[in-house]
Amino acid sequence: MTWYSVMPLDPTIGMLQVEQEVMSREVRVDGILMEVKPVTEDQAKIVRLLDCGLHDYLNPRYAPGTMIRYIPTVENEAKG
Repeated sequence: MTWYSVMPLDPTIGMLQVEQEVMSREVRVDGILMEVKPVTEDQAKIVRLLDCGLHDYLNPRYAPGTMIRYIPTVENEAKG
């Protein structure tokens, strides 16, 4: 990775490490594949829709930034 910044290197590296700690996951909800970022143990925030119908983009339930209930299980983790 190439990183250009006017900031000193030490704070920049710290920001990258914090960002990497919260990894996004791909999950399928109601047949829609989406990328989510876990926020708490049972909630995640929708980042973007990956595989869905065109009408699903207009559904406010699946808008980016919307919180959904997400409980990771061993089966979910094994599939990715």
